[in-house]
Amino acid sequence: MTTIGILGAGQLGRMLALAGYRLGMNFRFFDPAADSSAGQLAPHIAAAYDDWAALEKFAHGLDVVTYEFENIPVETARFLEKFVPVYPPSAALEKSQDRLVEKSFFRSLGVPTPPFAEVNSRADLDNAVRVVGIPSVLKTRRMGYDGKGQVVISAESEVEPAWEKLKGTPLILESFILFDRELSLIGARNQAGHVVFYPLAENTHQDGILRRTVAPAHRRPQTGSLITYRQTSQSLAEVYMRGLMQSLNYVGVLALELFQAGDQLYANEMAPRVHNSGHWTIDGAVTSQFENHVRALAGLPLGSGHPLGVSAMLNLIGKIPDVASILDVDGAHLHVYGKSPRPGRKVGHVTVLAGTHDEIFHKIEELEELVGK
Repeated sequence: MTTIGILGAGQLGRMLALAGYRLGMNFRFFDPAADSSAGQLAPHIAAAYDDWAALEKFAHGLDVVTYEFENIPVETARFLEKFVPVYPPSAALEKSQDRLVEKSFFRSLGVPTPPFAEVNSRADLDNAVRVVGIPSVLKTRRMGYDGKGQVVISAESEVEPAWEKLKGTPLILESFILFDRELSLIGARNQAGHVVFYPLAENTHQDGILRRTVAPAHRRPQTGSLITYRQTSQSLAEVYMRGLMQSLNYVGVLALELFQAGDQLYANEMAPRVHNSGHWTIDGAVTSQFENHVRALAGLPLGSGHPLGVSAMLNLIGKIPDVASILDVDGAHLHVYGKSPRPGRKVGHVTVLAGTHDEIFHKIEELEELVGK
């Protein structure tokens, strides 16, 4: 029976455990927060990520360690690698934590990105603006998520305020891509090198937070057929992800966030973990991203990522809506994370299934009236 240790004990760790329990696996969590939601499901060591004694105790008896978010210190993963295999590998964790390193890595493998430039001083920023252009986005290289740590620059007059807001930490300036849509690809690779992909999902953000995912992505471009557009985008995204996985000798689930402009895909960032835009797979795919992640960790065959229809996922931000009203929507499934509600906090999500995209958007409208847009 495989025992998996998870660094981080939030909702992603919780859903990994729920998937793994079905396969007879055991879990143990490590997270500085004593009141974590995943700690409701399995033993939880509450200690700092640089508490080496606590980490060694955590590792004892584990078969493998994984992590639920990419801001785990790389040193923590490398320390644990002395005692137990850690997947995804620490190299993936390291590259995903620094936007400049990450985008340079993409470019080295032929994965297109928006134009970017390193910024360490006010003079660097002026030069970067000349090279990258406006509109652009000034971002911290590390620790930003859900829209934090970044400022859009739409005019020359906004350069100085952006600098004043973010100066004092290493930065990167990226061109603002006028994209048609935001996409994400979820894939899984096991220890034998077998890879499974899910269909591209289309994501809608508000205030930097993912609000809605629809899978498979569906929109028609200005020219060209729907089928060609969908197949070309899927195939191209899979080529990019295969290259990333092979380069890193990757094991586990990987998410690649993309901007699509016409027929071109630009990589925004990767997440070496299960991903919010893949939550629809719990109810809408043959095998969920969470089950495939724990299968990969345990050296088991991967399951199919084939969709069971058309799915949508709506994040619940700040509050849990009336449960009965949600469940009264045909095809809807509610997932609550066991977290105390507060503004801006992801406390759950709703998935809904349908047979067509027309049907799914009718259900999305109905659900958005209940959960709030």
